[in-house]
Amino acid sequence: MNEPVDVLIIGGGASGAAVAWNLAETRMRIVCLEQGDWPRSQDFPSNGRDWETRQSEDYALSPNRRGGIADYPINDDGSPIKIANFNGVGGGTVFYAGHFPRMHPSDFRVRSLDGVADDWPIDYSTLEPFFEINDRMMGVSGLAGDPAYPKKEPPMPPIPLGHTGEMFGRAMNQLGWHWWPADTAINARAYEGRAPCINIGHCGHGCAQGAKAAVDVTYWQEAVRNRIEVRTRCRVSRIETNEDRMAVGAWYFDANGEEVFQPAEIVIIACNGIGTPRLLLNSACERFPNGLANSSGLVGKNLMLHPYAMARGRFDKQQDGFRGARGFMWSMEFYETDPQRGYVRGYCYQFTRGFGPATTAINGMADNLIPWGENHHDAFRHYFDHQAGMVSICEDLPEEINTVTLDPGLKDSNGIPAPRITYRIGENTQKMLDHSIARGTEILLAAGGTDIVTRSPLSHAGWHLLGTARMGKDPKRSVVNEWGRSHDVKNLFIVDGSVFVTSGGVNPTSTIQAVSLYISDQIKSRLHELFD
Repeated sequence: MNEPVDVLIIGGGASGAAVAWNLAETRMRIVCLEQGDWPRSQDFPSNGRDWETRQSEDYALSPNRRGGIADYPINDDGSPIKIANFNGVGGGTVFYAGHFPRMHPSDFRVRSLDGVADDWPIDYSTLEPFFEINDRMMGVSGLAGDPAYPKKEPPMPPIPLGHTGEMFGRAMNQLGWHWWPADTAINARAYEGRAPCINIGHCGHGCAQGAKAAVDVTYWQEAVRNRIEVRTRCRVSRIETNEDRMAVGAWYFDANGEEVFQPAEIVIIACNGIGTPRLLLNSACERFPNGLANSSGLVGKNLMLHPYAMARGRFDKQQDGFRGARGFMWSMEFYETDPQRGYVRGYCYQFTRGFGPATTAINGMADNLIPWGENHHDAFRHYFDHQAGMVSICEDLPEEINTVTLDPGLKDSNGIPAPRITYRIGENTQKMLDHSIARGTEILLAAGGTDIVTRSPLSHAGWHLLGTARMGKDPKRSVVNEWGRSHDVKNLFIVDGSVFVTSGGVNPTSTIQAVSLYISDQIKSRLHELFD
């Protein structure tokens, strides 16, 4: 058994890193258990000519495809959207594109505004100071003055729009629709010892330049300097409790496959919307027969995945191709509810550049644009560096039928039951997807696009994992309270996207980190009452 610690954090991704950094000033002894290892920039696909091949192999988004030593299998046969995650220090921020919007004020008041789902027990103004801290810590590039948001001041100027952004900006102006340079967690200039973006376009599978703000190069660097211990290749199997219904630590398998117990006074879970319910359900015991922190029966329910739709076209003028940061421009034109559209809530557009050569050829064949054999090269030249488009990130309302449960047969390499996903796209979201395809096509046509291709939903875009351990004041309708503490286990906290009450229609990382900073701030101010 290890020496006891004051705080045990399970998971070293976006939320776990932010919590560790924020709690470091307390001088408590803090250990983070991470089932993966530290990423090494020299291993990233962008260091070699085979980068496109490796993005579908050892750096694939799906853990089932990747099959690394730190990965656990996920049964997502029951979902049209397949799960994407990464296990290692930095978590999903190693693989994300750095697109960094905040949730909007309306996202926290969905019940009050639209009569659906539930309101959050906190609001945008509660999180606003933590958004600002997070922008500074991560290093966000953007342009102040976006009318879609309350006032905010990104610490760096925006990422260049490039030829593609300028073209879409003109088209949006012609249509009279909102657009703005995106907030991006990518350095527009040198920032806090990290180099600026050099526009090689490999943001989504590890940034060897270090310009993208993955938390292994931001929060964790400062946290480790402040004596936080990160213990890698430690796969947590279950959280232990005592007769007082308090968490006393966690069992984990170390790099040698030995099961070890880590005692702790406070346990914080930061394992994402799939890993967190899996751990809670695997921690079932005589005191908690339905899973830890699950008196409400809501652990693993209300899974939200943000269905994506895609539209792209071909343009006569050469575009940026795959070069340049992948997050550079957004539109919130269709974000807020408009009853005339026939659905509630909305979505944002993230505008996208083109693809690398291999991906252009493969997608072109799948879309019947580039034939195999005769005329292949002529068709390839016609499309390569001449395509661009957008994806829509659609709000996913919580439904209890969308679940994470334990698979009865599938297990990871340590014998721990794997998660099973049961998920369907709701009627409201489907209408939203259809609307986004129709309006996206209008944008492409206004920009001069031809050979327009659409897909809805994107099947391998399950990278936003939310809602499976929701926050709320009523213990019968939530898993944690308004400051992240379990209703059932008074020294157990959850800080990742599983606490989301609603999903919003934007990428969630910025909000996940703001929530985790808020919860850890609450822990610091309430230490005297945690064990009352």
